[in-house]
Amino acid sequence: MFFTRLRRHAKWMFVLLALVFGGGFVIFGIGSDQGTGIGDILRDQGGATEGSLSVGDAREQLAESPNSIEAQRDLATALQIAGEDEEAIEVLTKLTAQAPKDEAALRELAGLHLGRANQLARQAQEAQQRAAYLTFGSTFSVPLELGESGATLGPDPIDEAISTQASQSVNEAYFKAQAAFAAAEQTYDKLAAAIPDDPNVQLELAGAAQQSGNVDKAIAAYERFLELAPDDPSAPIVEQQIEQLKAAQAPEETG
Repeated sequence: MFFTRLRRHAKWMFVLLALVFGGGFVIFGIGSDQGTGIGDILRDQGGATEGSLSVGDAREQLAESPNSIEAQRDLATALQIAGEDEEAIEVLTKLTAQAPKDEAALRELAGLHLGRANQLARQAQEAQQRAAYLTFGSTFSVPLELGESGATLGPDPIDEAISTQASQSVNEAYFKAQAAFAAAEQTYDKLAAAIPDDPNVQLELAGAAQQSGNVDKAIAAYERFLELAPDDPSAPIVEQQIEQLKAAQAPEETG
């Protein structure tokens, strides 16, 4: 019933969730517990540092100098300290469009996208768990027969409504998480173009691409990482990841 329909219409969703919560990205220490940006560091240290601007002061400063890179950076930092990461992403997106080779801003933006993606992925998992709870015991594997006539009880409209709503919630959560991982991938891609010989950036790009479903880019970035850092302790794990991704891409043998 519900789970049969959910698997039929959204089987790919469970694949993504498996990657998010048990995939290669977490293996390399850049998974769901990673800080999202400078705001996390400053908040962990007990709040704003001496000399940092408030959000209001940073907005006024930017209003006076709307094209100032420094003013945009100050506002992004103030927003992160205040926990306004989504608006910080907007500010940093504009900043990096104006200064596409600003490595620090690209790193910060990529981290924010990644942190948001991991948060949304957790929400997708929670939505899946809620869906399982709401529909547990409310459906039957076979239709109920009415007496000896062979007639069966039709679908329960309440069950149908609950199933549809639960399925929509899970799908929406999945799409939001996937979009956030794709945004992280695009930002890491720009960072890798700015500093192509940094193996850590290649590893981060590979992980983000893998989570967003861009397997070809993930493989290419993993292979680039091995070229740049063949003796890195993570190299054996990276090689395993490449093998697994290539195996998943190979067409299934038909009997």
